[in-house]
Amino acid sequence: MTYNDTFIRACRKQDTEHVPVWYMRQAGRYDPEYRKIKEKYSLLEICKQPELAAEVTLMPVRKLGVDAAILYSDIMNPVASIGVEFDIVKDIGPVIENPIRSAADVERLRPIDVEGDLGHILETIAILDKELDVPLITFAGAPFTIASYLIEGRPSKGYIRTKELMYSEPRVWEMLMDKLGDMIIAYLRSHVRSGGKAFQLFDSWVGALAPRDFEKYVLPTVSRIFSELSDLDVPKIYFPGVSSGELLPSLTNLQADVIGLDWRVSLSEGRRRTGRKFAIQGNLDPYLLTAPMDVLKDHAKQLIDEGVREPGYIFNLGHGLFPEASLDKLRELTEYIHDYSQEVLKESAKLPIKS
Repeated sequence: MTYNDTFIRACRKQDTEHVPVWYMRQAGRYDPEYRKIKEKYSLLEICKQPELAAEVTLMPVRKLGVDAAILYSDIMNPVASIGVEFDIVKDIGPVIENPIRSAADVERLRPIDVEGDLGHILETIAILDKELDVPLITFAGAPFTIASYLIEGRPSKGYIRTKELMYSEPRVWEMLMDKLGDMIIAYLRSHVRSGGKAFQLFDSWVGALAPRDFEKYVLPTVSRIFSELSDLDVPKIYFPGVSSGELLPSLTNLQADVIGLDWRVSLSEGRRRTGRKFAIQGNLDPYLLTAPMDVLKDHAKQLIDEGVREPGYIFNLGHGLFPEASLDKLRELTEYIHDYSQEVLKESAKLPIKS
């Protein structure tokens, strides 16, 4: 079995023969075969069956030809181990039975026991480590995003209770950030120990914050997570979610390798705002997948042309795949990204080096 390490090399700003591609939420709901599995099992039930979770993770690698796998899991899985009861409710998302609203609620959270409570996830990673011929990306939800679910009790558009706690009870907020930071560090370290070849910290909703609030209330914990995991010799990705372009200049000292961008900021501007310190991942608007194939390819071409101007570019979406996305269109898009980027990189290698 030939191992495809293109994604790893791109994360490290090394030369690649083509631009690597993977898609956030690629293991899931756009695939008719996956939808049949979901008729029998819930997301959480699939996660608890390592062989099945591994199979769902493998499906897009086989069907789409992507350059990395993303673990089939959910960002809420680790909170079960720290004492939070939740369910993933259809058409809603995570729903918390007893939301966190006070210091006493935070104090009740216990340290995570990854091996004891989440051994099924580690077993899934170990299976995939043996079966994959591309790197496995594991992931965790970032502190603000997890906190928003724990405090609001379900997905929110305004994050009013989250911000109320953050502004009104800064000591309680800091205590919650510390506990979530500890949870994430232990969780991701166990992933790498079990065979994960890279990890992504998803901060899907932190773009709801102003830069000064992000820097004061959230960035210290995000920075601690990457700092305490800096000894791990795997690529580390931070995705600050949607509408986070104004936060990018705050990330320049993060001990990460890759920054994910949403589609509202160009790749060039994202590089500029982050001081050109990181490889860049992104940033096709997911809903362009509803467009005709020629329109989709034109947008992909523009991203590739822009992305390869500097070392370290990974093609991805600016957010996750949605159920109506076409499996066939994704397969054709993946082939196009590989073929077109290979041509571009081959031609650029022929150009004389500027002195």
